[in-house]
Order: sequence, then structure tokens, then C-alpha cells
Amino acid sequence: MKRTLLTFCALLAGSATGIAAANAASPKPMPPKDACASKTGKWAHDQCETFTHSAPGDEYFGRLKLSYLGINNTFHDEAIRAGAYTTDSNVINKVNFADEALRQWMQRYPGDPQLARSFFLAIEVYKKIYTEDAQDKAWHYMQLEVRQFPTTYFGKIVKKNVAIGYTKHYFAAVEMCPTPLPSGAPVPSTTPVATATPSPRPGDAKIDIIIPPCVKPTPVPTATPSPSPTPSPSPTSSVSPAPEPLPTPSRVPGPTAEPSALPSPAPKGTLVPGPTAEPSVLPSPTHHP
Repeated sequence: MKRTLLTFCALLAGSATGIAAANAASPKPMPPKDACASKTGKWAHDQCETFTHSAPGDEYFGRLKLSYLGINNTFHDEAIRAGAYTTDSNVINKVNFADEALRQWMQRYPGDPQLARSFFLAIEVYKKIYTEDAQDKAWHYMQLEVRQFPTTYFGKIVKKNVAIGYTKHYFAAVEMCPTPLPSGAPVPSTTPVATATPSPRPGDAKIDIIIPPCVKPTPVPTATPSPSPTPSPSPTSSVSPAPEPLPTPSRVPGPTAEPSALPSPAPKGTLVPGPTAEPSVLPSPTHHP
């Protein structure tokens, strides 16, 4: 029994020694090799780091499959189309699709130096969209730009703007106009209720809520009664007088023509002289020798 126990302890000690030796013999994992370690000079090393962490030009992001150039162009074009401010749904939808692609790009390549420019363009277009969500996103991206890219050109511009102060502008909900009182009705006296204007905390943005004009209710058309047909007057039978007979022209006796005197017929056996033919004078014939 004692020998068996000693043998078991020896086996345990041998296995522990073998595991320690194996661990000592196995090579330690090497830290990842820096791809830009061979670059001499600070400028060459920075350029190598830029190309290593940059997104490929032929990689697309978001549901619309936008490249980083497509994202920047969308933000730039919609900022021009928005003008001073806008609430156009077409502009908002295009900007939201580009923003979705931008966030996916940052998730895949967080060290891409081109993200500073894209976030700056996103801030500029969201500042022109006067909705509460867009203004909140503009302020959030300003904080992200200062925190993630403080040494870049765009990060310095945003940091200066944040130090000056930023004001969120958006429209309040549209309300219906009050129903006008009938003429002669007493106007009720209303006491204005004082509303506390929230003051921004230190380092937070100010808020400017724009009250739009009220909307008049659409009048409901009332059904106009159809005009009832008026009965036409019944024709009265009137007896027209009989036409008077026209006077017939009476025969006026005119002068009677007397019969002209005709020659009386000659008695039987008497020769009636006919028209006498006048003798024609003919030239006498001339005799030639």
C-alpha cells in the first residue's frame, strides 16, 4: 500500500515537471509586427500609418453602398440644396442614408484620417436642418470631432466653434388656430402663464425653439338644398277672333273699245284687186360692136 502511494506521488511530480518543461520550451507569442517599422523618417512613417488604416477606395458602406467619396459628396450637395435652413424630407432622407454609411465606415476603420473631413461635412449639413433630431446629431458630432480628431485641421475649426458657443434651432409642433368668437361675444380675460426658459448647462448648447404660425381649420362644406322646381303656369285657352274677310275688288266698268270698221265682203263673182306690183326699172342692155 505504501509502495503504491509512493508510485502515485512520483507520477504526479513527473507530470508536473513535464508540463512546466513543455511550457518553458514553447515559444511565447510575439507581438504583432508593425508594418511601418521599417520606414525611416517621421513623414514616411505617418504616411504608412495613414495608408494602413484608411478604407479602400472601392469599399462601399450603408444600404445605398456609398464609398467615402459618395458620402462626402452627399453631405456637400445637400448642404447647398438646404440653403439657410430646411425641413425638406427629401434632403433629410438623403443625409440620413449618408450618415448611416459614415457610421459603418467608422466602425470598420476607426483610424481612417479621412473621417475628420466627413464628420465636419456632416456637421455643416445637420446644422441647416431645423429639426430636433438633426440639431442634436450636429452637436453630438461636434463633440466627437473635438474628442477623436483634435489635431486635424477640421478638429481645430470645430473646437473653436464650440468655444464660441452653439445654438440649436428647430421648429416647434404646429398647432391649430383658436376658433374665432362670434361677433358681440365678450372676450375672456386670460392671464399669461410664465414658462421657465431652460438655461443651458456649462459647456452645453443653447436652444432656440421657433414657433410656427398656427394653421386654420379647414371649413366643412355644408350641403346646399337643391332648388325645388317651380310649376310652370298652365296655358289659358283664349279664343282668337275670326279673321275678317278681305274686301274683294269690285269690277269698275271701263271704257269699251268700239269695234274697228272692217271692209265688207265683196259680192260673188267680183274680182278683188290684189296688190299692185310696182314696175322695177331695169337698165337697158348696151350693145357692144
